[in-house]
Amino acid sequence: MQSAIRTVVLSAAAATLCALTATLAVLAVSRPSILIAAPSASSSTSTFDLGVITSGDAIVSRKPDLALISVAVDSKQSTASGAQQDLASKASKLIARAKALGIVDKDINTSGYSVGPSYAPGTGTIDGYRAFEELLLKWHNVDTVGKTLDALVQEGGATQISVGFTLADPKAAQAEARSLAIADARSRAQAMAAAAGVKLGKVLRVSDLSTSGYSSANFDIKGGAAASTQVPVGQLDVQAAVEVDFAIDG
Repeated sequence: MQSAIRTVVLSAAAATLCALTATLAVLAVSRPSILIAAPSASSSTSTFDLGVITSGDAIVSRKPDLALISVAVDSKQSTASGAQQDLASKASKLIARAKALGIVDKDINTSGYSVGPSYAPGTGTIDGYRAFEELLLKWHNVDTVGKTLDALVQEGGATQISVGFTLADPKAAQAEARSLAIADARSRAQAMAAAAGVKLGKVLRVSDLSTSGYSSANFDIKGGAAASTQVPVGQLDVQAAVEVDFAIDG
């Protein structure tokens, strides 16, 4: 009887082990395979076991058509409220001059505003309160930006001013630069494939590594300046950079 019981127990254990083995086998079959290809060298253009990965870049030059003018006024008074009131008057004058130049409301934005104590040098004691307001203006006629800066300072009362240039709609230039960068990456990959004696296949992956850029000219102009401000616009370089993975045929 005990022998029969042992036989039953052993049979049940064997059946459980078989079921567990079968379950593990199913899991092993259903788990996806992951293949990692390691580069043969660390460089901008490297060959891989299953393909070629390469980088490409390009620059397209355009004349900017939008000036971004940062302009500010400030005030120092014995009280915080006095500084605020004086600043409000100066800011209203500056905004009115900007509008008179043709800048519409949607192109006038407040980019900074602050009110706080002013400290005497060396003593650290409060000697008044200073208020500051900065505006960001969009100016669409870049060829006349110098005269615009002069008007904002001499007639608008601006105490600080700077200007940068960009494209109002950079998409077309970015698309052209990106296309040239991909062509550059393909040219490099073809050279690598030819040197390795293989044929370049289809594109497997493309990554856009581009960052937008702009040229700028900065000025710290004091009110009352009489000389005409000259601001060469120049050319804006739109850069594109990509990384492309290619398969190898054959």
